[in-house]
Amino acid sequence: MALLDHKVVLVSGGTQGVGAAVARAAAREGAVVAVTGRRREPGEALAAELRKGGADAMFVRTDVADPAQAQASVAAVLAEHGRVDCLVNAAGLTSRGTLLDTTPELFDAHVAINLRGPFFTMQAVVRDMVARKAPGTIVNVITSSEHGGQPFLAPYVAAKAGLAGLTRNAAHAHRWDRVRINGVNIGWTETEGEDATQREFHGADDGWRERAAAALPMGKLGQADEIADFIVFLLSERSGVVTGSVIDWDQNVLGGLD
Repeated sequence: MALLDHKVVLVSGGTQGVGAAVARAAAREGAVVAVTGRRREPGEALAAELRKGGADAMFVRTDVADPAQAQASVAAVLAEHGRVDCLVNAAGLTSRGTLLDTTPELFDAHVAINLRGPFFTMQAVVRDMVARKAPGTIVNVITSSEHGGQPFLAPYVAAKAGLAGLTRNAAHAHRWDRVRINGVNIGWTETEGEDATQREFHGADDGWRERAAAALPMGKLGQADEIADFIVFLLSERSGVVTGSVIDWDQNVLGGLD
């Protein structure tokens, strides 16, 4: 039996990168997949790709920075499928800012996308699970930087650290509802978004991936498909009773010193 047979899986921020990889992995494991994101064209293309592969898939255009849109995306999936069994919050903003140069507008943008969006998407999903007295699973895509991160990630770290705390809080609050909520602190990962970030903020050229990989212990950046497989495992019953865990998915060990 596939890990997510007949489960309805909502992937928030699923039009590229880790989110898109999760959508593909969930579909391979038998899930009905709903993907949300701000950009209609790649979202519709991904849904069409999944349907071509035999999955039941839909796209809902959503900007999770707007709580009304975040909650409306859940309502759209409920209207189509009657339930959401699994949620993955993968939407994220990674623009740079230090403590000294971050504007209120940049800070608010990070909080809106990296923390408030997941909060209200989770609220809508868990409210329905509780109303139906049905179990469910949620995975929040966080970052290993939530432990501290680089100086140029100040607003990003602030918002993602909040998401880590929210993950534990919500998991504790809803464990008796049999809603399991976990987080994955991903490290440096090779995605379309990371490529754009490296070029925009760090002046990277076409060889940045190879140089970055050579400097890492495992000789490669994190891979979205490998992260997606782990997230699907956490969504599935194979991960047992685990809830409230924020797991470091990285090749650097927090607290380890050379």
